[in-house]
Amino acid sequence: MKVEQQVPLLLVERQALNEAMEGEKAGHHHLPETRGLCLSEEQTVSTILRRPRMTGNKIMEMITEPYRLTRRCEVTAILILYGLPRLLTGSILAHEMMHAWLRLKGYRTLRPDVEEGICQVLAHMWIESEIMAGSGSNAASTSSSSSTSASSKKRGRSQFEQKLGDFFKHQIESDTSMAYGDGFRAGNRAVLQYGLKSTLEHIRLTGTFPF
Repeated sequence: MKVEQQVPLLLVERQALNEAMEGEKAGHHHLPETRGLCLSEEQTVSTILRRPRMTGNKIMEMITEPYRLTRRCEVTAILILYGLPRLLTGSILAHEMMHAWLRLKGYRTLRPDVEEGICQVLAHMWIESEIMAGSGSNAASTSSSSSTSASSKKRGRSQFEQKLGDFFKHQIESDTSMAYGDGFRAGNRAVLQYGLKSTLEHIRLTGTFPF
């Protein structure tokens, strides 16, 4: 799977994300927890230009700039809320990239549970792949006799990330909403049984998950 179009990826503050969401004419949003957005409308958003400096619990010297989105295809940009953990940011990006792929491939207007469900499947798959990669690096560093303090810190960070990843996976799996929760569970069953490629082809032809 490949997104054959250059799509701007912007890190934004909550206010900019909310404003962009209001500017979209279509889309299903997981309120009040929207943390990413795949845009298809032309609009101007405020993106973070320089990383802020932390002073105590306050964010200082964050600089933003307006970014004009022009419509050259079905997707104008992907916005992700700034400041989230790496695994959460990556899973949101995987989810929104799936939205972009569906639009660019000309999929029909899908039911919310089908579109959001398959996007959540991709987010879940991405987290799983990162957890597996982290587990592999842990095993390798544990078996090494010449472990250093740096590798110990990395191992500790990986263990923390693995627990964090398990939590984010559980959030997706236990979501109670119809579009995101029920949609994910139906999509995940289909992908486990038929594979991702066949599931996407069935969605393209019928607008539903295979059962």
